[in-house]
Amino acid sequence: MTGIDDEAADDPRHPDEHIAPVPRISVQAFCETEQTLAAVTAAGQDRRLAKAHLTAKEGGLAAAIEVYDTMPTPNVIVIESDGTRDILEGLDDLAGVCDPGTRVVVIGNPNDTAPYRELVRRGVNDYVVGPVETIDVVRSICSLFSASEAIITGRVIAVVGAKGGVGASTVAHNVAWTIARDLALDSVVIDLDLAFGTAGLDYNQDPAQGIANAVLSQDRPDTALMERLLAKCTEHLSLLAAPATLDRVYDFGAEAFDAIFDTLRMTTPCIVLDVPHQWSAWTKRALVNADDIVIVAEPDLANLRNTKNMLSVLKAARPNDRPPLYCINQVGMHKRAEIDVKSFAKTMESQPLAVIPFDSKLFSTAANNGQMIAEVSKSHRTTELFQTMANRLAGRGEVRKPKRSLLAPLLKKLKGRSGRGSAPHRKAS
Repeated sequence: MTGIDDEAADDPRHPDEHIAPVPRISVQAFCETEQTLAAVTAAGQDRRLAKAHLTAKEGGLAAAIEVYDTMPTPNVIVIESDGTRDILEGLDDLAGVCDPGTRVVVIGNPNDTAPYRELVRRGVNDYVVGPVETIDVVRSICSLFSASEAIITGRVIAVVGAKGGVGASTVAHNVAWTIARDLALDSVVIDLDLAFGTAGLDYNQDPAQGIANAVLSQDRPDTALMERLLAKCTEHLSLLAAPATLDRVYDFGAEAFDAIFDTLRMTTPCIVLDVPHQWSAWTKRALVNADDIVIVAEPDLANLRNTKNMLSVLKAARPNDRPPLYCINQVGMHKRAEIDVKSFAKTMESQPLAVIPFDSKLFSTAANNGQMIAEVSKSHRTTELFQTMANRLAGRGEVRKPKRSLLAPLLKKLKGRSGRGSAPHRKAS
């Protein structure tokens, strides 16, 4: 079994949508029901609202009007309507105490009869029909800022190995290269293995500066600094390389890379993190805050255990996100006892994103030449796997090849005969 499983590519419980995180804002919610109060409170713990200061209270529109009569309004107000009061009249009263620039989200009731255009005329930025779940609240608040020039928009994909030496970096680099080439998305690979990173070797680059200059800088990294540090690999792909030197020890706090990721999000559609196999505060934070996570594993017992543990921890830390994905690499190694894919998937309780076959010649040739797999063999099945993974992780869905017609071999044969028969005529003319 090799390829990408349909179940991994389409999980209806976690739709493939990119919800960008919000900048530093204040959000205050006024709820009418216990269910909405719980949903809003839980939304405040979501990674995409990590920079928001969110508070939730009871009382609905009446409480909001009373509060803001004597104090300034926050960046965002979330109001729940229980349908017992004329919502348009209530919004008119709220407008009288609301500061300019404040954005309003209304969680409505199925009994509300006000036309949407009337709500918009009264300054409502988004209207959601209740009852709502946590992800509905997250989506609504984040969408208020998605059209802003200052909003963080880039999609972050984190790739990490379940064990050292499983080929996670190779997968990360090939997927990023494919996203940049085939989807023409401006992409950045960040090699987070500062001591032993291989992205520079894989892309045949030797930049003088990279991720170390950004993370060790005394100043907060801005767009201009990041542009100077990026090494151009292809038209759409850039690299923030690791120094891969041992002249110092690279110990970081949990938030050490946050400013770098945030800065790149504002200018780059796709960011691929090559996360080293270590469990520290900053690697866990990088994984939890990514839009998609891919765990790369080999089919053995240690990888099985580690993948299971990582999936469990990361799922619990990201309750409103699509579950982390995993792929099984180097399957079918000669004379190696392996856990079969079916048993591996049963333990994970999900299908792998991809199953990549072992091919020592192909991968070693690419590594030694500083090339990607597609550059070594354009038609190899692993090249097709990386193409499908790239589409999936970039939010484009799975690209399905058209089924081959049963008549295709016969038509090809007839076409060949026709060509041979007409050759003398073409030459004579």
